[in-house]
Amino acid sequence: MSQLIVWHDGACPLCRREIALMRRLDRRGAIQFIDVTQASDQACPIDRADLLARFHAQENGTLLSGAAAFAAMWRAIPLLRPFGLAARIPGVLTLLDHGYRAFLRVRPRLQRLAARLS
Repeated sequence: MSQLIVWHDGACPLCRREIALMRRLDRRGAIQFIDVTQASDQACPIDRADLLARFHAQENGTLLSGAAAFAAMWRAIPLLRPFGLAARIPGVLTLLDHGYRAFLRVRPRLQRLAARLS
């Protein structure tokens, strides 16, 4: 099994909470989590602003973003693997990506709420 790389926004309180949960669930250490706000330019495969704008992962050498990146992360975590595999069913990833794009529109408000709760 190859290791999955996940880039995340360590300055985002919402993202920090989610990544903390994923780290706890990743008991096998299958995922390398990289905080884009702290990473060197060499650790960032694309422009830092693009990495911060959408969720990105690299699975088997392929850079993924949005729902596809989440699905790859889910596949790497045994408890969430069924959700990641379901994303491979035709049409499911498209629906997930539509939901992810809707989430991105409300993300700033959710970030402010998460910051207040921190």
